[in-house]
Amino acid sequence: MEKGQEIAASDGEKGPEQHAIDVAHVEHADGEGEDMGKERVAVAEEVQRKSKRVAALDAFRGLTIVIMILVDDGGGAYERIDHSPWNGCTLADFVMPFFLFIVGVAIAFALKRVPNIGAAVKKIALRTLKMLFWGVLLQGGYSHAPDDLSYGVDMKKIRWCGILQRIALVYFVVALIEAFTTKVRPTTVRSGPCAIFDAYRWQWLGGFISFVIYLVTTFSLYVPDWSFVYHNDGDVNDGKQFTVQCGVRASLDQACNAVGYIDRQVWGINHLYTQPVWIRSKDCTFSSPNMGPLRADAPAWCLAPFEPEGLLSSISSILSGTIGIHYGHVLIHFKTHKERLKHWLLMGFALLVLGIILHFTNAIPINKQLYSFSYVCFTGGAAGIVLSAFYILIDVWGLRTPFLFLEWIGMNAMLVFVLGAQGILAAFVNGWYYESPDKSLVHWIVKHVFVNVWHSQRLGTLLYVIFCEIVFWGVAAGVLHKLGIYWKL
Repeated sequence: MEKGQEIAASDGEKGPEQHAIDVAHVEHADGEGEDMGKERVAVAEEVQRKSKRVAALDAFRGLTIVIMILVDDGGGAYERIDHSPWNGCTLADFVMPFFLFIVGVAIAFALKRVPNIGAAVKKIALRTLKMLFWGVLLQGGYSHAPDDLSYGVDMKKIRWCGILQRIALVYFVVALIEAFTTKVRPTTVRSGPCAIFDAYRWQWLGGFISFVIYLVTTFSLYVPDWSFVYHNDGDVNDGKQFTVQCGVRASLDQACNAVGYIDRQVWGINHLYTQPVWIRSKDCTFSSPNMGPLRADAPAWCLAPFEPEGLLSSISSILSGTIGIHYGHVLIHFKTHKERLKHWLLMGFALLVLGIILHFTNAIPINKQLYSFSYVCFTGGAAGIVLSAFYILIDVWGLRTPFLFLEWIGMNAMLVFVLGAQGILAAFVNGWYYESPDKSLVHWIVKHVFVNVWHSQRLGTLLYVIFCEIVFWGVAAGVLHKLGIYWKL
């Protein structure tokens, strides 16, 4: 995703065609003879092949944005595709690790050559700060888009964490390791199944350290009892104080896990996400996994805040970026489709199976909210398999046309994320209403073109998301691509 990462897979600012033309021009000027000319033409072709943009990367990034829009705006109607209330994995739960995975892949290309470490570190730090700024602005509570036309946030309740903030942390750590190890990185990788792991051992060491920090903290930290005041205007429980009894270690349940405890201590309970998905769990409502009335015997934590992009879980998510940068290294060093796909698919299926085993043996359940190790493995393996599938279809078989809209969205991922996924463009349109805010163009289209025609709120909402959001942004991104307009941090 283009949230602070380079998306180009080429060696420099010139496109592959121009790069090859430049080499061919030098060959003609030299004119050392027919044999020499043939040799240089071969070199030019090799340069062109190496510098060719891998379209599967853009398509993967675009797919991630599309899924995000679908589950964010369609998940309310079809809650089974929304985030899992606790353990388990739904379509929405693939979005974050897919983002981090493709961030890692992009870092491998962006920092393939680091001529000046100081300049690279400065660039990495600046991009990280930009992502943090946009993350707090969009998800900290300042923007209420798209339906609420007001703006502003009470600093006593600002949310410090979010999607872009997590991406910023992972990008910062993974990119710094890649930059600082530039002198010990090999230009070629020796043969052997483990050679590429050894060549980039420092990157894996960084991922392993994050894994150890997460695991040790999760299973050793003592979580005491805690309390909170529930705030929801008009609710019967508004203003009431609740106490959650814990006093345990190594808990992976909703109330007493170390992930939530650290966020309450570091950020403060008033700065956490106030609508956690666990309110749709069986302990909280009989309608689970859908939203429904609160059970009479629902535990106190059902109404408590929880940060799904918190500090400890974000440390665990560094491993998702590490897996992604490994796939990028494979793409750089392995020159044939067969070599790349063999490594990608073997690792992808191995991670997928490991995650499934950990989950179904109840050793470590797959859990997006905690960003558990089994979740890292399962989603990392799925990302590798999906990227491999795109690579086969688009870059090997040449079936590019059906996936062009994903490529276009992937090339302008930051713009589509801000204007589309975060509802900024919809909020702008909603700002031009007639008589009342619920009489805007967006509301009229949803009601009269989709809901009333199909006589279904759920189906109408889903079709609106598909045609007026996903298809719209695919076309818009395609036009911007033709015009050469991209938004990068």
